[in-house]
Amino acid sequence: MLLVCLIWGVNFGVTKLAIGQIPPLPFTAVRFAIASMLLWIVLRITEGPLALPAATVRRLVVLGVVGNTLYQLTFILGLAHTTATNSSLLLSTMPTVVALFSGALGLERISARMGWGIALGTIGVGLVIATRGVGFSVGTVGGDLLTVLAVLCWAGYTLGLRSLPSGVSSLRVTTVTTMAGAPGLVLAGLPGMVRLNWSAVPRTAWAAMAYATIFSLVVAYILWNRSVQTVGGTRTAVYMCVVPLVASAAAWVLLGERVHPLQGIGAVLIIAGVLLTRKRETSLSG
Repeated sequence: MLLVCLIWGVNFGVTKLAIGQIPPLPFTAVRFAIASMLLWIVLRITEGPLALPAATVRRLVVLGVVGNTLYQLTFILGLAHTTATNSSLLLSTMPTVVALFSGALGLERISARMGWGIALGTIGVGLVIATRGVGFSVGTVGGDLLTVLAVLCWAGYTLGLRSLPSGVSSLRVTTVTTMAGAPGLVLAGLPGMVRLNWSAVPRTAWAAMAYATIFSLVVAYILWNRSVQTVGGTRTAVYMCVVPLVASAAAWVLLGERVHPLQGIGAVLIIAGVLLTRKRETSLSG
């Protein structure tokens, strides 16, 4: 999961560079189409034909639409109608939302140690992000609400993974859910794909596309799905607190953004929160 945080944290800066040349919807459509093909090829080579019970396939298709199509569209459209800081702050509530839903539905037992860890991590993320200037207003309310829907979609996807049969590999889960989510994203991005002059897209944008597809989508999704199936949605989601920290460091290196002292305090709280939940996990496995 720390590798996932590194990949997704760097992806913010990489994607910001790419969408200056490729609009967000075509960018998302192309990367999901390519990722679907890559995952299918890897799955056929490593695990053989895509054979699953019909009930499992239907469940994976629903998860793919919720966790890929709906999540990506609400996130992208939300970001287009609010500030990047507002979007990041709302997305930082993910661990708390997953924990609350997981506990309410009886999927996982949320201990006091885990609760404190999630709280510390969320506060730390708030400090890291708030230094950029949070500004909720009437003008951003539409985008903010779409981002809240994105949080709910990803939380539903994460918790839905727990209901899958134990024999389904993370690679197979990632392949089916990505392929199920791709058609809706391709349809949404098709008008922009037709209008875009692809021959004028620079190599740097194509390199960013490759990173966002191979690492941020294929590799990170496989690891995320495996973590949820292994240690649960709550312990997996708490690592999301680390992503804004990595994103800030990447923005400092790639984009020259200034580092604020409060981000250091936030970093300490994030690390403490993750270690607190990790300590609980270790004691349970021991």
